[in-house]
Amino acid sequence: MGCCNSTSAAQSSKREWKPLEDRSCTDLPWLLLFILFCLGMGFICGFSIATGAAARLVSGYDSYGNICGQKNAKVERIPNSGMDHTHRKYVFFLDPCNVDLVKRKIKSIALCVAACPSHELKTIYEVQKFAEKNGSALCLYNLKPSEYSMHSKASVLCPKLPVPESAPIPFFHRCAPVNISCYAKFAEALITFVNDNSVLHRLISGVMASKEIILGLCLLSLVLSMILMVIIRYISRVLVWILTILIILGSLGGTGVLWWLYAKQRKSPKETIIPEQLQIAEDNLRALLIYAISATVFTAILFLIMLVMRKRVALTIALFHVAGKVFIHLPLLVFQPFWTFLALLLFWIYWIMTLLFLGTLGSAVPKGEFVEFEVSGPLQYMWWYHVVGLIWISEFILACQQMTVAGAVVTYYFTRDKRNLPYTPILGSVNRLIRYHLGTVAKGAFIITLVKIPRMILMYIHNQLRGKENACARCMLKSCICCLWCLEKCLNYLNQNAYTATAINSTNFCTSAKDAFVILVENALRVATINTVGDFMLFLGKILIVCCTALAGIMLLNYQQDYTVWVLPLVIVCLFAFLVAHCFLSIYEMVVDVLFLCFAIDTKYNDGSPGREFYMDKVLMEFVENSRKSMKEAGKGGAADSRELKPMIMKAYTQEVTRKQ
Repeated sequence: MGCCNSTSAAQSSKREWKPLEDRSCTDLPWLLLFILFCLGMGFICGFSIATGAAARLVSGYDSYGNICGQKNAKVERIPNSGMDHTHRKYVFFLDPCNVDLVKRKIKSIALCVAACPSHELKTIYEVQKFAEKNGSALCLYNLKPSEYSMHSKASVLCPKLPVPESAPIPFFHRCAPVNISCYAKFAEALITFVNDNSVLHRLISGVMASKEIILGLCLLSLVLSMILMVIIRYISRVLVWILTILIILGSLGGTGVLWWLYAKQRKSPKETIIPEQLQIAEDNLRALLIYAISATVFTAILFLIMLVMRKRVALTIALFHVAGKVFIHLPLLVFQPFWTFLALLLFWIYWIMTLLFLGTLGSAVPKGEFVEFEVSGPLQYMWWYHVVGLIWISEFILACQQMTVAGAVVTYYFTRDKRNLPYTPILGSVNRLIRYHLGTVAKGAFIITLVKIPRMILMYIHNQLRGKENACARCMLKSCICCLWCLEKCLNYLNQNAYTATAINSTNFCTSAKDAFVILVENALRVATINTVGDFMLFLGKILIVCCTALAGIMLLNYQQDYTVWVLPLVIVCLFAFLVAHCFLSIYEMVVDVLFLCFAIDTKYNDGSPGREFYMDKVLMEFVENSRKSMKEAGKGGAADSRELKPMIMKAYTQEVTRKQ
């Protein structure tokens, strides 16, 4: 369905909004396209498994193309290929520390062995004894264990000494050294920290010793998040005005301090200043003047914005109050982020496994006396297809959450008698999503993907060229990345409102996006108020939960004198607290946005007259009535607000006010 269909646009402008009525499938071509794309993703995974990539990944393979733990076919021109490794189930690297940073792989020769070294082998005699005792030869296949200590080329044909101890449980049947400092070249920054064993051991011991406290603090952050959602509902009016006052006082205080510092430094005698520091003092004075002027301008603009928006803060308060009622009637909305995270986690596990399959995909190509697996032809572009699938399907899952929440809130809002709500509005919303609107969600997710992929490519180029490009190129790249990031955020917000419009009236994505955009533009000041005051208040709520959890953590951990280092446990707790608070309050923010669009649509197409009654909650109804009264008292002076509140007022009432004037 095209976005530029003039016939559909004309029909949509004439149609009437009928919430939750006349359900129909939307954007079917995009659903078919998304299904075909997912089949392509499945083909990549199936193809890699069918061609043996999965077996090479899970069981491992040696440098001659033999898969460990099974019989193998002969590879031409490779003498050690086609071996029976039924009893050799593990991959052993002769030099596991020889890492190629460019190709991100181990350059060492790989062999299939019967057992990994259970302890460090310091000499070639210990390697020989290990082979004779465990039946696991750690040298090349053509060298017998009895020849290890006598062969002249044993240092080349056998592993590099000392042979590190391997982990008790091999990772994907690969012998992984226990001493991770072996990979210092691959992760220098990490190993620099890890090599300090005293600090590492103290941090780990602090985490292990305080695991019960960490678990308790995580539960505390969960409880605090739920309590904050209840508090926001009941004291939203006080909270918003406190926040507004704090913002004003903070800006005034900061501006005053800057001017005071500037005046103090200007009046300070210059004779006492050393001549070498005179220029520095003048630069500091000039910088203070610039900062003070900038703060003054910012404060003046902030006052003007607050002055313009002061009458619209009441709508934010009302929406927060109604959002609290939504969670009382639909408590399972709180757990929606957990289901989304679970779906994303399962998809990401599948994607990473398939990516690892692709890493071992290809046909055996002789490289001297060894074998490498390479992909040639069109199959080498499967990587790009797989990367696009990661972004599109991840965005699709997130969009499904937005559509589910929007459908449930829309059902709540447009049900006149809240006592007659469906038994499971959330499951009903999921049912409507699956039956009718998967194509719309797929299309919205694809639009975000189109913006995100170029931004990721530019970020990759910027990282690769760091320190090589000139200042102009660096500035242009950063500007493009910033512009694409802003565009992505705007499209995310528009998509969310488009899903709400689709949930209300069952229209396709383009029609819903156009309708939502028109309504948002008509209520631009209200949107700005909700997205500044409301979102900032929720952000402060997240910070409040993190601070409370951190304070409790400091008191509990400091009380236990046995913990010498409890910084890492506290960092873990704070990160978890922020994630939990973000999950809860982001759903709250989403519910507020959906309620606002429902409210704007309700007041645009209904006026309270018989047959066109409002759907809104009593709290929002009081806001509308108060707006009418303030307009009536303002008379001609309220002309500006009249244009904004016009959708709320009955036509007969408007005519009466005009006649009296």
